[in-house]
Amino acid sequence: MFGTYFLLGTLCLVICDVFLFSIPKILSLFLEFIEDQEAPSWHGYFYAFIMVLLACLQTLFEQRYMYMCLVLGLKLKTVVTGLVYRKILIMSNASRKAVTVGEIVNLISVDVQKLMDLIIYFNGTWLAPIRIIICFVFLWQLLGPSALTSVAVFLFLLPLNFMITKKRSHFQVHFMKHKDERAKLTNAILSDIKVIKLYGWEKTFMEKVLGIRKQELKALKRSQILFSQMVCFFFAPFQIAFVMFAVYTLVDNTHILDAQKAFVSLTLINILNTAHSFLPFSINAVVQCSFSPYILVQASITIRNGTFCWSKEMSPCLRRIDLTVPQGSLIAIVGQVGAGKSSLLSALLGELEQMDGCVTMKGTAAYVPQQAWIQNASVEDNILFGNEMDEAWFNSVVDACALQPDLESFPAGQKSEIGEKGINISGGQKQRVNLARAVYQKASIYLLDDPLSAVDAHVGQHIFEHVLGPNGLLKNKTRVLVTHTISILHQVDNIVVLVDGMISEIGSYQELLQRNGAFAEFLHSHSTAEEKACSGFPGNLDKLELFYPDLSKIRDGNERGKSSQGEVVAKKHKSTHYKAIVILDLAVNTSIYAAYLKATGIPLCVYIVLLFMCQQALSFFRGYWLSMWTNDPVYNGTQQHTELRVGVFGALGIIQAICRFVSTAAVLLGGVIASYKLFLQLLRNVGRSPMVFFEQTPIGNLLNRFSKEMDAIDSIIPDKLKSLLGFLFNLVEIYLVIIVATPKAAMAIVPLTVFYAHFYVITSCQLRCMEAASRSPIYSHISETFHGSSVIRAYKDQERFILKSNFLVDENQRICFAGAVADRWLATNLEFLGNSIVLFAALFATVGRKHLSPGTAGFSVSYALQITGVLNWMVRSWTEIENNIVSVERVKEYSRTPKEAPWTLNVKLQGQVWLTEGRIEFRNYSLRYRPNLELALKCINLTINGKEKIGITGRTGAGKSTLALGLLRLVEAAEGAILIDGQDIAQLGLHDLRTKITVIPQDPVLFSGTLRMNLDPLNQYTDADIWTALELTQLKNFVADFPDQLEYKCTDRGENLSAGQKQLVCLARALLQKAKVLILDEATAAVDLETDLQIQSALRTHFKESTVLTIAHRINTIMDCDRILVLDNGQISEFDTPEQLIAQKGLFYRLMEESGLA
Repeated sequence: MFGTYFLLGTLCLVICDVFLFSIPKILSLFLEFIEDQEAPSWHGYFYAFIMVLLACLQTLFEQRYMYMCLVLGLKLKTVVTGLVYRKILIMSNASRKAVTVGEIVNLISVDVQKLMDLIIYFNGTWLAPIRIIICFVFLWQLLGPSALTSVAVFLFLLPLNFMITKKRSHFQVHFMKHKDERAKLTNAILSDIKVIKLYGWEKTFMEKVLGIRKQELKALKRSQILFSQMVCFFFAPFQIAFVMFAVYTLVDNTHILDAQKAFVSLTLINILNTAHSFLPFSINAVVQCSFSPYILVQASITIRNGTFCWSKEMSPCLRRIDLTVPQGSLIAIVGQVGAGKSSLLSALLGELEQMDGCVTMKGTAAYVPQQAWIQNASVEDNILFGNEMDEAWFNSVVDACALQPDLESFPAGQKSEIGEKGINISGGQKQRVNLARAVYQKASIYLLDDPLSAVDAHVGQHIFEHVLGPNGLLKNKTRVLVTHTISILHQVDNIVVLVDGMISEIGSYQELLQRNGAFAEFLHSHSTAEEKACSGFPGNLDKLELFYPDLSKIRDGNERGKSSQGEVVAKKHKSTHYKAIVILDLAVNTSIYAAYLKATGIPLCVYIVLLFMCQQALSFFRGYWLSMWTNDPVYNGTQQHTELRVGVFGALGIIQAICRFVSTAAVLLGGVIASYKLFLQLLRNVGRSPMVFFEQTPIGNLLNRFSKEMDAIDSIIPDKLKSLLGFLFNLVEIYLVIIVATPKAAMAIVPLTVFYAHFYVITSCQLRCMEAASRSPIYSHISETFHGSSVIRAYKDQERFILKSNFLVDENQRICFAGAVADRWLATNLEFLGNSIVLFAALFATVGRKHLSPGTAGFSVSYALQITGVLNWMVRSWTEIENNIVSVERVKEYSRTPKEAPWTLNVKLQGQVWLTEGRIEFRNYSLRYRPNLELALKCINLTINGKEKIGITGRTGAGKSTLALGLLRLVEAAEGAILIDGQDIAQLGLHDLRTKITVIPQDPVLFSGTLRMNLDPLNQYTDADIWTALELTQLKNFVADFPDQLEYKCTDRGENLSAGQKQLVCLARALLQKAKVLILDEATAAVDLETDLQIQSALRTHFKESTVLTIAHRINTIMDCDRILVLDNGQISEFDTPEQLIAQKGLFYRLMEESGLA
């Protein structure tokens, strides 16, 4: 279908060229008429109308071709975007680790545009040479053998053209490579900005981005200089005309250069130059999409001799797996960190490369990942996941998953918006929504990767009893449960013990205990660890029923507090938590131009304008000199002063070429300067924004600014500005020529030009803004799908997500189509305007031929013939600038967003060790997340002594994690103050504060780069220090086995490490820093109990001189703390030693009872 459509467009272009080459022939006849004073006047009118008719027909067929190419380009863009989206849904884990969301956004926003350009330029690969040959033939007819010199000039220029184009392509490859690197790093930073702010790493990561950016712009600068040289060297119209006219007149004195030969030749040379210039653009790169095969096999849960790996280049992570899961049974997968538990689930889902054996599953599957995946939708939509509402079943699921109290606290209940990545709810709520989604599906098989990880013990008990256990909603379903929780193992049907990627034992709880093998040893080590952790405290260990989390968020402690204060916004109120995309009205504000010109540099801008004026003045005088040359009288068959005419004509052209090179280079390099400054402003403004900004702004919007908008500022605006200035001054020159020759033509030129341009620019700008607004949701949806592709595949819900992607792309393409139609409307009308000016010039020349010399008439009409293209491209360039200058506004708008406090405030503190003791004092401290919300912490007064170990606990929503956020000033105080070693933290710079406090969040975060970089981003420690930290976290042997050891490459988000290993890396990072204040937020939740005990021992040893605040869901992890702070509804409920709190039998004691410790 596309092929036929493209061939029809090509036919239009061929017909257009037939009319294009007819015009010089008619011009030749017209100039003969002007020279022949005896010819009847109707000949002139006839030639004028025929010339304009041919020009109008050429316009119609050319614009039809352009329209068909643009429509075909939009169709291909839709197809490629759809294919890329579908590729995301079928990407293997190995492929997903090799790319990032930033690279995919770059592919869709930047690279697809090149494919659309290729459709327009492709015909130039064969049509341009034909045009060149026809031009040579016509020039031979006019100038005889002298036309061969044009061939010589052209053949001389052509290899240079290809050499410079090839060299430019080399720099463009480097430019795109660095652009992709920057997009990848930018996406990683934006995705994990919270961790970066917690550690005070903004400057370090900004410097990394700027380092890549400088390399990117260095390649761009070299490419732009080569382009400027190409413009100078390939000033083809002048070079070919100069050589041909010089040879024609100097070789034989009898050769007369009259108006007909000179100006018809110039018209042909302009056509030749268009073809010559068109050829390099026709050799653009095509975006290549390689789709690796992916097969998700469905059958019963059976694995026979299965060996799996994450990618074919890596060693197997699971070996010789033989597993059969009976229908309706509950099996538990247990093992140490890195044993392969989550990998086994991935193998069942088809996420791993299968090296050997077979896997079958029978029936539909639902998957609950270790890291909760949430859609940017309401709670209800997240649970329904595209299914029809069954009110009774929905209520049962909500109750079973302990979500009913949360829904009651939300302003709009189940209709409440969650926000992108679930920013408005806590980690515990995310995991319960995640679980509820799976339960609602009524699938046959449930693959559960520790779904109780982010919930309190009593909530975990409720969920196990009502969902997963023998009497739960899923009691008749096949359940495969990965867990660290030993207290529930006696209630499962079978237990699978994994050791180093192999199944060590399979059997029931009692069977495995009787074997006294790997499971018995595993259970014994965990029980011993529990006893040690709880030793010295009253409680019935036989009743121990704890649920040890693998994953949760630092915001968990505030989950209900925040939501109850209106953080979740109701759909019915038609408002969202995100900033609206503003569509600019009418023409772009002049302040945006001022901002861009200021970034370029005002002196450089003035210099550029003067250069373009000089260049165009030289062009005018060169053309005028040629008209005088053709009017020279002929004596004895020869023209006089031929050598002088040739010399001056050549000198004017050479000086003009030099001015053209300098002016083009100045514009393009000025664009590089402006691009660097604007990117730096964007990066700094985003980096300085508070966390609330990132919670309100979809990542798609931010990625759009850093990719599509910066690409426009990098490449499109400087190129179009160069074109605009060139065409503008060229248009002024043409108008002057026509008006000087035929003054009455001025009446028709200016008014029509202004009308068309103004009308189109207003429409085009609004279309551009609408297109930009409709583009960001596509990027956000792609980002959401990329991170949740395994969940979508597990639910076999790809079709619904594909339909949503198609809808978003269609909405974007509707606006793009309107823009393409408006573009063709402008081109057609402007070319008709240009053709009418040609008509007026020819008619006035016909009327005034008695006092008009042939040279002046040729000068006027030949320049008028150029006006069609010049006028079209001038307004098009203006429009492109108007459309793309919006990118400057979209980048600059972040300079107006609120900024967090200065990073460094007290210069005297720099280089000083102001935090020596670690004494923390809260004085009447209150905190709210936003000015219009209720207080999340209320009048906190407490003192924590230096070196003291404090446990912080409380029910969900009590404010545990909020306290940590306030201590680190991720949220500023509403009232009161926090003092550390007597320093009011509000009087400190944020980095002065955050770099002195070490935080180990619940969700481990690693970045794409070496293991060493992840451990020491600031490069402050020696290798020996790093190895010591790895040894303390049980990672030394693991890392030592890597071929590259500390230089081992971690993939994006550390996907090539298990969750437990990532958390251990984060612990090693904290040990390196040796801060005086340490905040632990369930830092060891993803590791087994024995390793947990070893880590706790290491922390006590190496942080015995530090103040340690441990935020806990598991009561037993804080029983050895000096004092325990119990929070309730944002207030201090109890604060004393564990023994005293147990003796009081207050809230802490009740929490122990719920956890089975009392």
